[in-house]
Formats: sequence, C-alpha cells, structure tokens
Amino acid sequence: MSTIMAATVVYLWALSLSVSLCVVHSMPTTHVYLVYLGHHQNQDPVLTSRYHLRLLATVFTRKEDAEEAMVYSYKHGLSGFSAKLNSSQAAALAGKKGVISVFKSKSLELHTTRSWDFLGLTLDYDSHGRIPLQLVHGDEIVVGVLDTGVWPELKSFQEEPGMRPIPRSWKGKCVSGEMFDPTRDCNRKLIGARYYIKGYEQQYGKLNKTTNPDYLSPRDYLGHGTHIAATAVGSVVKSAASFFGFGRGTARGGAPRARLAVYKACWNKDLDGICTEADVMAAFDDALHDGVDVISASFGLTPPLLPFFVSAADIGAFHAMQMGVSVVFSAGNSGPEASLVGNVSPWSICVAASSIDRTFPTQIILDNNVSFMGESLVSNGVKARLAGASSYFYDGVCKMENWKNRKASGRVILCFATIGSVLVEEAEAAAWRANASGLIFVEPLGRPVAYVTIIPVVRVDLIQGTQIGYYLAQSSKLPVIQILPSSTVLRKSPAPIVADFSSRGPSSISPDFLKPDISAPGVNILAAWPPNIPPTFFPTDRRSTNWNFQSGTSMSCPHVSGVVALIKSIHQDWSPAAIRSALITTAYNKDTSGDSILAGGSLEAADPFDVGAGHINPLKAIDPGLVYDMKTKDYIAYLCNIGYTEEQIRSLVVVSAHDAPCSCRGNRPTTADLNYPSITIINLQRTTTIRRTARNVGRCWRTAIYTVKIVSPNGVDVWVWPRVLVFTPFKQELTYYVSVRPKKASQGRYDFGEIVWSDGFHRVRSPLVILVTNSGVWNDIDESTAQLKAMAASY
Repeated sequence: MSTIMAATVVYLWALSLSVSLCVVHSMPTTHVYLVYLGHHQNQDPVLTSRYHLRLLATVFTRKEDAEEAMVYSYKHGLSGFSAKLNSSQAAALAGKKGVISVFKSKSLELHTTRSWDFLGLTLDYDSHGRIPLQLVHGDEIVVGVLDTGVWPELKSFQEEPGMRPIPRSWKGKCVSGEMFDPTRDCNRKLIGARYYIKGYEQQYGKLNKTTNPDYLSPRDYLGHGTHIAATAVGSVVKSAASFFGFGRGTARGGAPRARLAVYKACWNKDLDGICTEADVMAAFDDALHDGVDVISASFGLTPPLLPFFVSAADIGAFHAMQMGVSVVFSAGNSGPEASLVGNVSPWSICVAASSIDRTFPTQIILDNNVSFMGESLVSNGVKARLAGASSYFYDGVCKMENWKNRKASGRVILCFATIGSVLVEEAEAAAWRANASGLIFVEPLGRPVAYVTIIPVVRVDLIQGTQIGYYLAQSSKLPVIQILPSSTVLRKSPAPIVADFSSRGPSSISPDFLKPDISAPGVNILAAWPPNIPPTFFPTDRRSTNWNFQSGTSMSCPHVSGVVALIKSIHQDWSPAAIRSALITTAYNKDTSGDSILAGGSLEAADPFDVGAGHINPLKAIDPGLVYDMKTKDYIAYLCNIGYTEEQIRSLVVVSAHDAPCSCRGNRPTTADLNYPSITIINLQRTTTIRRTARNVGRCWRTAIYTVKIVSPNGVDVWVWPRVLVFTPFKQELTYYVSVRPKKASQGRYDFGEIVWSDGFHRVRSPLVILVTNSGVWNDIDESTAQLKAMAASY
C-alpha cells in the first residue's frame, strides 16, 4: 500500500470513530465525500459520468441508491465525483484501483479607487500620449471568480466602451435563477454566471431563507463576491465611487476590459460565507471547461492543512495549471502568528495583504484642552462624555458577555484590546449593545486602521490610549470628548505595511516553498457593493451604498488576479509558472519612504514569511526580463518526493508524447531543484547545491548579459556559478547553480537573503530562505570555503 493510500485509509478510519460502536442497529452516519480520480482519461463527459456512477454503485446494493447518493460528477477539467456515503463505503472506494483520494467535504471560509493608482496602474496618459495599458489589453481574457456571486446591475459590471464580442473560445453560460435573468443581467462584460448549492444543502440541509436568506441564483447576498469581482476586473466608473464621501475617486479593476465569469459556490450561513468542497470542486470543473484564463479564489481552510490531493481547491488548481490557467488564492486572515498561511500548493499563487498610502485620520479632543489622532470613518462629528469600560463591563473587558446591563447613552467608551484580549469587532458590538455614542478602541502600535462600523469607532495606538486613560483617571468628572469628522489623506503615511491579520509562513505542509508568494493591497479596499445589503451586518444598519470598504487577504487576492489577467493578455504564450515568476522576481521590498516594508502588528521589518517576495509591482511584472518557467512534467519529481506512486502520478498528470515518462525511479531532482522563482532550503546541514533555469523574455533579438548580486543569509555562505549569464537570440534559456554552506551551528533558525540578476535595466530578484539545522553534525562538515570558491571559479 502506498504512503498516500495508507494516509487516506488512516484518515477515513479516524472519521469513522465518530460512529458509535455500541448502537449496532442504528444507521451509519453519512457525509458528503469527494472521490478524486485524477485527470479524465475519456474526453467524453457523458461516458466519464457513467463510469463514476458504475464505480459508486460498487459500494451500494442497488444502482438506484447510488444514483440518489451522487451529488456531483466532475467530468470536464478533472475526474471525480462527490456522493453521500458512510465511512465504510468511503473506505471501500479508497481501496479501488484508480482512486487517488477519498475525503470528507469540508467547509471553507471566505478569507477600488486608490489601490490601483498606488500600484502604478493609473488612468492617466503617459508623457508620450499613450493610452494606459489596462485600457488597451484584456478583452480576450476571462477571469473566473469563485465566491458568493455578483450584483450584476452595478456599473462595475457594465460593458466598457468599444468592448469587442465575447471570445469564440468561451463555452460557458449564464444560468437563470432567483432575481437573475441572463438576458438582462449578462452582457459582454459579465459573460458567465453559475451557482452550486447541492454540496451545501447535503451538509447543512435545504437553504432556510428565514434564518439564512440567500438567492438561489448567481446573485450575491453577502456582498463579498461582488467586491472581489469588481476589484479584479471591474469596469471604469469615473469619479463616482466613495463610501459616504470617503475615498472618493474613479473606481476600476486591475483589468477593466477583461471578461468576468462568476461561479457562486459560497453561501450565507449566519451572515458568514461558507463554501463546501463539493461545490467548490464543481465550480473548478465547470470553470476549466468554460474556458477561463484566470481563477480568483478568496477562501480556504485554517491550519492544520491536509495533503494537497485531499483538498478540493488544491486539486482544482493542479488541473488548472495543466490547462494553462493561473489560480490565485488568498493567504488567510490568521496573522500575525507564524506558520498559519493557507493555500500553499506550489502550482498556485498565494497572496498576503498589505496597506496602501491612504489613511483616514480622525481627531479626538478632550475638554477643548488636549487632542489625539486616531483612525476612523466618522462622517459626522460626535460630542459626548468619555467613560471608562469598567463602568459598563465587568473587569473592564469590552465584550457582550461582560455587559453590566447598564446603558451608556451619551457616552463614548474607552476600551483596551489588552484587557481581556478583546477584538475591535467584539468591543464595537458590546458598545453598540450598551447604546454608547461611540468607542475609543486602544490597541498595540501598528494595528489601528479605520474600518466600516455601525457606531463611531476610533482606533488609537497604545501610547495615545494610555494618555487618554490617564486624563480620564485624573478628571474630577467625565471629560467632554469631541470626535471630529474623519478625513481622507493620500501619500502621507509610509506604505505598504503588511496587515497584522495577514497569515504568515512558513507553510505547515510544504516548507520547501516560500508562501505566501507575494503581497498586494488588502486593507480598506473600496469596491462595488450591492445596494440592498448594508455595509455592516448589525441589525440596525439601514444604510444603502454602491461602494464599501473591505479588508482581508480576500481583497488582496483579486488585485493579483487582475494583474495576472493583464500579463496574460500581453503575453498569451506564458504559462502560469512564468506569470507567477514575473510577479515574484519583480516585487519590491521598500515602502514609499524608502525604508523596509514593516510587518503590521510589530515595529519590525517584514521578512519573506510576512510578505513573500515583496509587494506586487504590475508594470515591472509585465516586463520582468527573465522568468523561471515550469511545465506539468516538472512537478513529477515533487509528487514522487511526497509519496505518490507512478500509477497515481499517471492519473494526475497529463503528459504529452514529447515529455519524460511518469517515473519515480533513478536520480530524480530534489524538491529544492524545482524551478521555483524563490529558493527555500530547509534542514541545511552541510554544503548543498541546487539549480535554476532562467529564460530571457526581454527583447529576444538582442544579446542580454546578466550579472549576479548575492545577499547571503546570516551564518550561511552562498556561491552562484556561473556569475554571468549571456543570452543570445539563439540561446534564450540558461541554467545556473547555487551552493550554500552553513558557517554556524544552529538548530531550527530561518535566515533570509536574496539572489539578484541584472542586465542594467531589469532586476530579477529571488528570495533566499535557509533553515540551518546542523547542531548535531557541525563537526562532520568537511567541505572548505577554499574548495567551494575554486569550484565556483571554474565556471
């Protein structure tokens, strides 16, 4: 039995423990399971579905029972199915020939005006009178958004002027449903709209519109999908976007001429977005069949993470990669603790969240005597009395359960995040429940950021909050507090800063690859919003707006998706790996003040586990100079190294007649040799040499000479050879080698450096992440620095 199959059986056995062994006459508990078979061997989807049913029927006594148990047959971009099974049936299927994995369908969580200007994609003509590239390119690119749906009437989803007919390669469609009419709601911009609810209803029961209202159609009820889609590819809406006056300007997506296809796989459950893996897999399957070029997916699991092929998102992304489709995922919102990053498959792009250079300063004045500055979105000023949290909450902890049932009318409450470990959302809900006029929320440096609230909430740092607390304690009566209306300020604060909530690396299941890959704007992003959905979910919120601020890696993900669409439009022959390489090697690591990008939640410089390779630089990524490309066959060695058999890999990988066979025998490359643009070497005990192959994508009719610059990680010697790469019109791809040697004794410490190739115009930067673990073998190292230098000098 293979390692992967054994792991699957153990996983299924663990699930079966939930069934009571004492009640022998009860029916076994059933769940929705996904049965994954790899790529579809038969191109006929009808025959593929019949095969799925025959396979499923082998664990039922009657074919009719198997038909009733079937939830989805995945038959286009990949092969597999989902079905209602008990643990014994699931275990039996896991042992069938040709089955790669069987796993329970899990629930995934959902992880603008100024942001695109901040990224350099302005709408202004350049000094030569040329039209901005995002207004020229993108018509032939389709971006698929897997989320909560779309509000089609918004201006962000109307056709751009002069938009050409829908590409002939498009096979998708708009499906009708509740409050969604394809003839009215779809156009040359919104060209596809589907929805998937069978997995949700199998897991949670029929959609109850009283307790969990939603639309049985592609229409968005939560607003999340609408916001994501508009950020990625929203049409240009000139000078009309703002949130009640804040962030006013022209809104558009990163690729405003690109087409949008919406796949609603996430549904309202208690005002949270829930996406079952059965529905997500169906959305991936259809999207790949329909002909999308980019998939944007802002959802994921919180660690511990399961193996890649026990995850619908990772499976879908793997097959997308094989079909030349880039998949962009959000990193998750579990920061700032280390190693909680999600969506870490090496064949996708994982995006962290960072700020832009727009702030909303809000002045606080006490007794017309002393003032402080915080962050908020206060439209109208507030004048009240300032009160301490202990007057209304037991132990001064600003949580609903600590409320003393005492009204705080006419009071602004001062709450500290550090008393009782309170989140700002919890404190706001508690202050709202107490009928307070406002909230001053105090938290550590680097965290106060404005956000959309139901009552005025001003976030201040701990230094200012402590001074406010002293002033309150020394006052003989409650001080008069004035909260002045907030302002919108641009280019006055250093940016980007990695958001404190953004999930950090290293990856818990694939530490051989640096994840997240890159950072993009994800704090206070203004984008389209359904007008019948209030900007918050407080019961008393009756506001209506076409634009809303949202924060999260959910928002940073579509920024990268939009840029990927632009790159794909300009370089249509580039693979997903080449596009990812262009993003990674051109990312920058300095903020607008010229200092290192900071990690939110601390006062320290961001490292690669916070920001990946750095912050996205769209214009540079379009012309990166060199790329590190990979094809499907390049992942075979990696699949072998993580325990898949040759038979399983043949089911997973679509290999052409010209490719190497799916063999795990012989001297296969290490995972570190996979041609990833960032370099990660874990468990470094002695000298290790890896290789990378770069392709020149600059002006191919000229000779390009690249020289290398190395920044060695602390305690590590690094050599690169050859040190000069000479590309010619006849030699566009070259290989170089990197040798690393520990020069310190260490156990479990990560250190960071970089390797940069430059031709004087392009700067191609690869982050270098090294984990030295040689404490027990330090005396065994026999290679000398002189020997390594001599070896490098010979190249």
